[in-house]
Amino acid sequence: MTKFDGEPTKVFGNLINGEWVNSEETFLVENKYTHEPYAYVAKADDAIVTQAITNAVKVFKTAKLSTTDRYTILMKAAKLFEERKEELALIICREAGKTITDARGEVDRGIQTFINSAEEAKRIAGQGLPIQGQPGNEGKMAFSIRVPVGVVCAITPFNFPFNLTAHKVGPAIAAGNTIVLKPAEKTPVSAIKMAEILLEAGLPAGYLNVVNGYGHEIGPVLLKDERIAMYTFTGSPTVGKVIKSESGIRKVTLELGSNSPNIIHHDVSDLKRAVKLCVTKGYVNSGQACISVQRVYVHSSIYDEVLRDAKEIADAIVVGNPENDATEVGPMISIQEAQRVEKWVQEAVEAGARVVTGGIREGSVFRPTILSDVTEDMKVMCEEVFAPVISIVPYDDIDRVFELVNASRFGLQVGFFTSNLHLAMRAAQELEFGGVNINDVSSFRADILPYGGVKDSGVGKEGPRSAVEEMTDEKIITMHI
Repeated sequence: MTKFDGEPTKVFGNLINGEWVNSEETFLVENKYTHEPYAYVAKADDAIVTQAITNAVKVFKTAKLSTTDRYTILMKAAKLFEERKEELALIICREAGKTITDARGEVDRGIQTFINSAEEAKRIAGQGLPIQGQPGNEGKMAFSIRVPVGVVCAITPFNFPFNLTAHKVGPAIAAGNTIVLKPAEKTPVSAIKMAEILLEAGLPAGYLNVVNGYGHEIGPVLLKDERIAMYTFTGSPTVGKVIKSESGIRKVTLELGSNSPNIIHHDVSDLKRAVKLCVTKGYVNSGQACISVQRVYVHSSIYDEVLRDAKEIADAIVVGNPENDATEVGPMISIQEAQRVEKWVQEAVEAGARVVTGGIREGSVFRPTILSDVTEDMKVMCEEVFAPVISIVPYDDIDRVFELVNASRFGLQVGFFTSNLHLAMRAAQELEFGGVNINDVSSFRADILPYGGVKDSGVGKEGPRSAVEEMTDEKIITMHI
C-alpha cells in the first residue's frame, strides 16, 4: 500500500468489491489549517452508489465469514493500525484540523474499538426461553439466536473521522454484516485508509464498500434503496430526522447533537479539578464534539472563583498549527463554521452576554472563549455551539438547575460534580440524558460502554457490544419435542 504523504497528486477512489473506482468528477479535501489542497477524491454518482449496494447485497448472501474469521481480521487490522499510527494521525490532523496529539489519541481509541469489536464477534449469542411456563407448551422448547441484519449503511462525521468510523465498521463486521460506508466529505481520507488496511488484513472484497461525495446528493440514493437493512448515522439532528422519517420500518441508530450541560455544586470535593476539566474539555477538537462541555452551571457561592480560574486556564491554552506537538487548539473544520460561531457570540453579546476571554476569530481558528451573563434563549446556550465556546452560569437552587438542564431538546450526556451521594443518585434518576457522569464532565466517554442519547440527541446505542446487538436480529426458534 502506497503511503500517503499529503501531496494532492493522487485521486482517492470509491471502493467497490475490493477495487478502487474513479469517476469523472472529483472534489477537493483541503488542509484545514493552511487551506491548501490536501487530496482529491472521486465523487460517486448514482450508478456507483447503486453498484456498491448491489455488491454488498450479493456478498452478504454468498460469502459468509465465520466468527473466527471476523475476529482474526479485526484483530489483524488493529495491529496494522498500530503500526501505522503516526501516518493515520497525520491524516486526521491535516484533513480534520485536529491537533496531532489528539489525533494520535483518536487512533489509539479506534484501535481499541476494533479490538473490542473483535472480542464481541465471539460473544454473539441468543438465550433459552421458558416456553414451558405457559400452559399447553409442556412438550415444547424455545430459544433464540442472533443473526446479522444484512447490509448496513454507515454515514460518519468529520469530527472523529477514524474512531467514529471504527464504531460503525468494526461492530458491523463483527456481527457478520456487509457495509456501505459514506464518510464525511470534509474528511474522507481517514476512512479510505481504514478500508485499505482492512483489505490488507484479509477482509474479503465487498464486505466494505466506500462511496464518497456530498450528503445531500448521495443520501437520497442510499435512503431510497430498500435493500439496505439498517442505517447508522452520526451527525446533525436535522439530517437524523430525515433518515428516521425516510427509512421506514428499517433499523436506525442515530447519534446526534447536544448542548452538553455540566453542574458544579458548592460541595464539590476538588473544585480546581472540576474547573480544569470543564474548561479544557470544552476546547478539545475546537469544541467540535457532540458531548463537548458547553453549558457550565456553577453554584453562586463559588461562581467568582470558578470564573477567575476558568479564564486563567483558557488564556494559557496554546492555539495554532495543529501539527505542532505543543498546540492544544487548532482550526475549526472550515472558515464558514468559524464565522458562524463568531456571529453567535456577537449575537449573545448584543443581547447582554459578556466575553470573559476569547471571542476572536483568525481565519478558521476561533480562540477558546468563555461567556458570562448569558440567558437560556441565546444560541450559545440552547443550540449546539460545536465550537470552543463555553458559557458559565451561576445558580442558587439545585432543583431549578435540574429543571433548566432537562428543559433542553437535547439529552446526550451531562456532567455533575458533587460530594453528596444523595444528590448524585437524584441526578442519576432525574436528569433526562443517555449518560450521566458523576464527578466528571459531559465529554467523558469510554468507547467500550453503551453510548447514545434521548430526545433530539438520537436513538439506539453505540459501543461495540451495543452496536453488535443493534446490528443483529433476534430469531426465535421453537421445537416440539
